[in-house]
Amino acid sequence: MRNSKQLLGRLLAVLTGSIAQPGLADAAGQIHYPTGLQPSFSGPAEYFTGEVQVQMLFPETERSAFSGAYVTFQPGARTHWHYHPAGQHMIVTDGTALTGTRDGRIVEFSEGETVWCPSDIDHWHGATPDAPMTHLVITGSLDGKNVVWKEKVSDEQYYTGKSSFERKAGDASALSQPVQRIAPIAAFTGSGRQEALRSALEQGLDAGLTVNEIKEVLIHLYAYVGFPRALNGLATFMTLVEERKTQGIEDEIGAEATPLPADKSSLELGKAVQTRLSGKPVTGPLFDFAPAINTFLQSHLFGDLFGRGILDEQSREIATLSALASLDGVESQLQAHVRIATNVGLTRAQLLALANVIGDNVGRQAGQRVEHAVERVLPEQHGNQKRDA
Repeated sequence: MRNSKQLLGRLLAVLTGSIAQPGLADAAGQIHYPTGLQPSFSGPAEYFTGEVQVQMLFPETERSAFSGAYVTFQPGARTHWHYHPAGQHMIVTDGTALTGTRDGRIVEFSEGETVWCPSDIDHWHGATPDAPMTHLVITGSLDGKNVVWKEKVSDEQYYTGKSSFERKAGDASALSQPVQRIAPIAAFTGSGRQEALRSALEQGLDAGLTVNEIKEVLIHLYAYVGFPRALNGLATFMTLVEERKTQGIEDEIGAEATPLPADKSSLELGKAVQTRLSGKPVTGPLFDFAPAINTFLQSHLFGDLFGRGILDEQSREIATLSALASLDGVESQLQAHVRIATNVGLTRAQLLALANVIGDNVGRQAGQRVEHAVERVLPEQHGNQKRDA
């Protein structure tokens, strides 16, 4: 390319699929597009702010009116305003992406997550201010056109949603240091990552958690991640405590479990605790279908476990949320426990602080699971993007 106009014209052609290289057809009619076969271009300033690289993957064909490309944005880089006449899927393959619409809303999504932008919706997308991002875009075409470009996204528009990709609740001081240490212990117990769990356990002891408090976290979690993970966690903790003793470290043992009330059975106690934590009696089609599961929840979880003491109800909910954040496919349970967490006195700011702690110590995806659950259950009360500070 000899000048900017040539670059721009060629990029336009690539984005519409009109000059993409043909793939390698086999006898059965499938088409192979080897790595590097399609052209790669830097995004021109006419359509992008900052450093952007476009790697075409496959063009549209006579039978498929869509094309695909990897687009990599360096920190702070983003597209101009535009829309897609036939819509676009954006799938993050590395880093964290932002996409904004004219109403000022900004969606943050990370590796493995997808955003669908319907046709004729003005939007922009790009990287966060402090890290690069790559996403796969699959873009439809209508009447030979797949994108209509508009004006530049100003810094003011880009940073208007800054709070949507900053730390959501300021620093983690909304939670005490020992309580913060419960989160990675619970999450690594849930995921079964024993080496990471060992480190989290040691940090918990050093932060002031007692031996019995940590044991209670691990015992509590059998109800959420199963006996195998809870037993493995306890074995790792037992070994660590013994090793610390040989090193001359005397960890505080802490309070013992309290006996259950003499005038109530585990089931009676559990029904009362479950109702109080949930804000109302728990019923529904699932429990009608299998009533025994609710009996076991009430008796063993809310009765026997919650009745033991050692950990307060807020700490138990922090442990539960953190363990669930380490698991796939438990969004409804996460949301239910966000509601319970508020019923035991945890605030939105504290729950978002928990999401940050999990994101920093366990992994971004786990932290975002908690954050998304909080956003669904406790939507912002003042303004589209304003968050608790």
